[in-house]
Amino acid sequence: MKKTIYGLCLLALLAVAVAGCGGSDSTSGGGVYGGGGGESTGETSSGGRYGGEKTTASTGGGEVGVVKAAKVGDLGTVIVDSEGLTLYDFHKDKGGTSSCYGACAGAWPPLLTEGEPKAEAGAMASQLGTTKRNDGTVQVTYAGWPLYTYVGDKGPGEANGNDFSQFGAQWYALQPSGEEPED
Repeated sequence: MKKTIYGLCLLALLAVAVAGCGGSDSTSGGGVYGGGGGESTGETSSGGRYGGEKTTASTGGGEVGVVKAAKVGDLGTVIVDSEGLTLYDFHKDKGGTSSCYGACAGAWPPLLTEGEPKAEAGAMASQLGTTKRNDGTVQVTYAGWPLYTYVGDKGPGEANGNDFSQFGAQWYALQPSGEEPED
């Protein structure tokens, strides 16, 4: 119940923030989550986590999505992005394809990449992959699941989105094995 109320409050705040910023029919924002320009697809993007912060490692060939492992609270070791933010799967996603767009992607920014994703610090490279999103960006997958951060996680070591129901399905952190942690 507490997580549901928290999620609804975050959605309300997100809606107010998005409404105050205006909108367009093209991909907006910068950085790895926002997509940064490109062809209009009719979908809007929130610009990602906090208006376009990047969660990738920069290499000479562009922005590369990074996945690593870290201990996060009572969950034990789970996968995180380059900034240490917990990465989640979404049970509404099927066949490695994302179903999280619009307001969903505003609350659960996808981990995007402009090259082959990179596994570091305990993450398994054999579990990494990518999937193309409807807006043409490329999202990092792990064990076949498209990956997302959660705006309710304010820093490394938080997993406020684990075992959370929002946008029609459950969200879970993933262990380096690709399995979800036990509750």
